[in-house]
Amino acid sequence: MRKKFNDIDLNRSVGNLLRLGVILSVAVSLVGFVRLFVEGYKMPVNFKALDMTTENIFTKFWKDLLRGEGMAIIQLGILLLILTPVMRIIFALAGYLKEKDYTYVVISLIVLGIITISFLTGYA
Repeated sequence: MRKKFNDIDLNRSVGNLLRLGVILSVAVSLVGFVRLFVEGYKMPVNFKALDMTTENIFTKFWKDLLRGEGMAIIQLGILLLILTPVMRIIFALAGYLKEKDYTYVVISLIVLGIITISFLTGYA
């Protein structure tokens, strides 16, 4: 006989997801800090060099990450930390759908929509 999925299971799973996200973020950031220390990172003297478009920022981030540069690894850790609560909402949404708790499904979808809109319009 299969055990029914309940609120306690959902809360425990969501808590584990949040813990995993934070631990992963911290671990990735620590690797980035060690790598940055080994590279001997120096702050740019000319701050006009930092003036980039959004497309250039993301392209530079992925290229630097593929090269294993410390600053990009730290940025990946921060990105993981930002995405952890978003994953929590998605995970909880799936749990609410499984429980057929449609009030919380609607609330989760509204929160997810607000976060998505804020992410997409944040660089405008």
